[in-house]
Amino acid sequence: MKTILKREFMLFLTLFWGIGAVQAQITVSGTVSDADGPLPGANILVKGTTNGTQTDFDGQYTLTNVPEDATLLITYVGYKDMNVRLDGRTSINVTLEEDTQSLDEVIVVGYGTLKKKEVTSAVASVKAKDFNQGGVRSPMDLIQGKVAGLNITRTQGNNPNSGASIQLRGISSLRGTRTPLIVIDGIPGGNLDLLQQDDIESIDVLKDGSAAAIYGTRGNAGVILITTKKGRSGDPVYEYNNYFQREFVDRKPDYLSASEFRELISEGIISENQDFGYSTDLYDELIDKNNLSQYHNFSASGGSAKTNYRASLYYNDANGIAKENGREQFGGRININQKGLKDRLSLQVNMAANFNKANLLGGGYELSGSGDWVRTTGSDFEQAIQRNPTAPIYNEDGTFYETQGYNNYNPLSRLVNRVLERNQQTFSGDARLTFDITDGLNISAFGSYVRNMYNTRHYRSTEDWDQRENSEYQGMAYASKFNYLNWAKTFESTINFNREFGEGHRIGALAGYSYQYETTENFYVNNNGFTTDGFLDWNLGSGSAINNTQLPRPGMGSFKEDNTLIAFFGRVNYSFKERYFAQFILRREGSSRFGKNHKWGNFPAASVGWAIGEEEFMQRIPEISNLKLRVGYGVTGNQGIPNYQSLVTLSTGGVYPQGDVYYQTYGAARNPNPDLKWEEKKEWNFGVDFGLLDSRISGSIDVYNRRTVDLLNDYLAQQPAFVRDRIYTNVGTVKNSGVELVISATPIYKEDFRWSVDLAANSQVNKLERLSNDVFKASWLEYGGLPSPGNLGNAIRLEEGGAVGNFYGKRFAGFTDDGKWLFHKADGSTGLASEMNDDDLTIIGNGVPRYQASLNNTFSYKNFDLTIFFRGKFDYDILNTKDMYFGNKKWLPNNLLKSAITRNNQLDDDPQYSDYYLEKGDFVKLDNITLGYNFRLKTDYIRHLKVYITGRNIATFTGYSGIDPELQDTGFDTGIDGRSFYPRTKSWTIGLNVGF
Repeated sequence: MKTILKREFMLFLTLFWGIGAVQAQITVSGTVSDADGPLPGANILVKGTTNGTQTDFDGQYTLTNVPEDATLLITYVGYKDMNVRLDGRTSINVTLEEDTQSLDEVIVVGYGTLKKKEVTSAVASVKAKDFNQGGVRSPMDLIQGKVAGLNITRTQGNNPNSGASIQLRGISSLRGTRTPLIVIDGIPGGNLDLLQQDDIESIDVLKDGSAAAIYGTRGNAGVILITTKKGRSGDPVYEYNNYFQREFVDRKPDYLSASEFRELISEGIISENQDFGYSTDLYDELIDKNNLSQYHNFSASGGSAKTNYRASLYYNDANGIAKENGREQFGGRININQKGLKDRLSLQVNMAANFNKANLLGGGYELSGSGDWVRTTGSDFEQAIQRNPTAPIYNEDGTFYETQGYNNYNPLSRLVNRVLERNQQTFSGDARLTFDITDGLNISAFGSYVRNMYNTRHYRSTEDWDQRENSEYQGMAYASKFNYLNWAKTFESTINFNREFGEGHRIGALAGYSYQYETTENFYVNNNGFTTDGFLDWNLGSGSAINNTQLPRPGMGSFKEDNTLIAFFGRVNYSFKERYFAQFILRREGSSRFGKNHKWGNFPAASVGWAIGEEEFMQRIPEISNLKLRVGYGVTGNQGIPNYQSLVTLSTGGVYPQGDVYYQTYGAARNPNPDLKWEEKKEWNFGVDFGLLDSRISGSIDVYNRRTVDLLNDYLAQQPAFVRDRIYTNVGTVKNSGVELVISATPIYKEDFRWSVDLAANSQVNKLERLSNDVFKASWLEYGGLPSPGNLGNAIRLEEGGAVGNFYGKRFAGFTDDGKWLFHKADGSTGLASEMNDDDLTIIGNGVPRYQASLNNTFSYKNFDLTIFFRGKFDYDILNTKDMYFGNKKWLPNNLLKSAITRNNQLDDDPQYSDYYLEKGDFVKLDNITLGYNFRLKTDYIRHLKVYITGRNIATFTGYSGIDPELQDTGFDTGIDGRSFYPRTKSWTIGLNVGF
């Protein structure tokens, strides 16, 4: 009885205390990490309440108003949840363990997400914490070298107005799109100009056909899905990131100085009249030694579980190594998320804008064609190699001195007397509305609008050399303008189903409809005969060429085109006991670009996976923590061709007189092709995902084989019956195969010191299997035209049965006693250049790298972190055209490379294309080295503070004698080191990341 009374009395006291007492509230702070370092974005929640927060960039968090005996629930995607009881403690540091059994990391796969363990296709995911460090010119630079099989090359170096060349798993088309489809937050064909490095959450790459088939006729070259950072609930959070960056010339061409040039004059090799009495380094004059780039990004996020937001503003001023070459841009991005109707209705809104002004004059940018588009020739720096170094920059009267040699001009005069500028505005807006009908069933509607417009202005003043008095412009100025507008609207609706059945069965199903309409229009006009530079290009009507027929005729033109895509698609995912997985995709899509007999196509895909590591018999091998097999097959298409190729369109012809009036004539611009259809890629992928030693070592191996059939190309058409002599039709086949390897390891993991290693490597083989059929025939295709003098033809030949990128030409056999070329002939003899014929030509090399690899090392010691990143490409050749032209004394009296009087001193003949100028291109770059320091500040105002310094392109290890062995290696004109170029640079960046 006493025991019972005592127990009831204690219960009474407990209840009384619980009702009447006020429990103490404390503030808790700490750090959340994993084996590799801090985890930004981890969730910390007071269990049983809505009071929570997230870790900052350095994995730190602070949580207020916490009961002293509460339990914290700490979660992060891909890691095991952790419960920590406070017991009055105010500092809690935890290390989360990767959930290798469930692998719950979320991967974006197009129209949805999957857990990593459920993925059965070849999909690569790079999170923000793994991006390349430092300042970048393009968002694609963030993952350069990070994804096996994804080739990202900047052919213009760090030119702020150049883009990155992107190619996934080799070449997949002759004339169609060869770059992956970019999808930004669900918008197909999203504009990369709208992205800044600190606004990106992750980049996921759908590499094989079984993953990319969900995008149908745009998935042939792969798909890159970019997810931006979104709003999250919690206290308001502010982030400020910046950097300042300087560029330095990495390696100059080895041309003759003025004194070395004069030595050749004294030796009688160059005429005495070529010494103009000055000593000029034109290359040095073209360099902007005070270049400075800066970047600032400020973001704010916060809100409740019902409504939250994230907004960012940025300013980016990128200045290149070349004078008059820069890009200034500013803009912002905002995301709003809201839930209603008892959390069944969700709304997500994104808006982004970019405004930029580009100075395109420096670095060799020029107008092309009718002045309607801009391309870079890099010819300013070609002048720096070949221009006589004893010639002055200015005449005595202060005007620019113009040398009169072949292909000569004064680039500094060009920079002073011309304007070439582009003003661009890009906008994107999208909204997604999702309604949960029941648990596991929802419907969604998505709409987006993307608008990109720019104006290009060009002006050549009355002082410009091309406008001189004895030219066709008679000393008067020239001006042109070009306006461009492109916009696209997209609507997509989906229904999603996800449900578990029985014991271990799970089915996820998606069905959807997609509509996208895109239109482009432009307008350009040019005039000349301006007698004053007072108006520049702002008064085109004042040019006298309108009335003066002795001047070049003014030009004017306009254009508009559009296209439509409509699709129905579906996907089914099945899993059993989280060991066996399957995925099935079907997309039926129609495109306005194809002929009336082939408007619609079907694109199926299937893939399966087996998590062998989850089987009971694998539990006896504790060294293997994860093992999964994947097999996938998918069909994708390519509709990336010009519009209206299947239709008869009109073009202008001559004029005919009718009395005193001349009327314009019109005729068929092309032959119709009602059977024109999409190119179709059929791809197998075999993959293995593995984890060893409790996932201290993990990675994947993928082997793929793909054939793209019905390649589109322009063929000769029989007349009659065809009206025109060419027709665009489907004929060819190209085959790609390769192996991809990814390995991540943590060799050292201690309390104060950690070392992690990431390796990505791949090999690839590209082969053209078919180019002709019974009706349309082509013996071969040629690429890489070599410039004059010499009329050297094309460097690369693509023929049936041959590899992509084959150099085709003469085989060097030596020099005659008087320095003339000797080449091997087909019959085994040798002959002079004049004695060679087409039968003597053969394959002499290949410009496509067979192997690529990258190695990333990350070290952390207390508050320091150090990243060292290497990249390399191997087993390919480079055609050194700079040496071919400038390393030959026949180029005199222009300046020369030193090789003309050293390695090539015996040569005394016109330039000839042969394997004499082919060099091995293999290289390894120390591409990125970043040292950072994280300050641990005890303040309520600054959550984290990090400073870092980054070096890019620090060192290149190669046997190649040219400037840089990393050249154009996407497309068909690969491995050619062109005569013109933009300087390759190394850059140093100092940056700051602050969280408030």
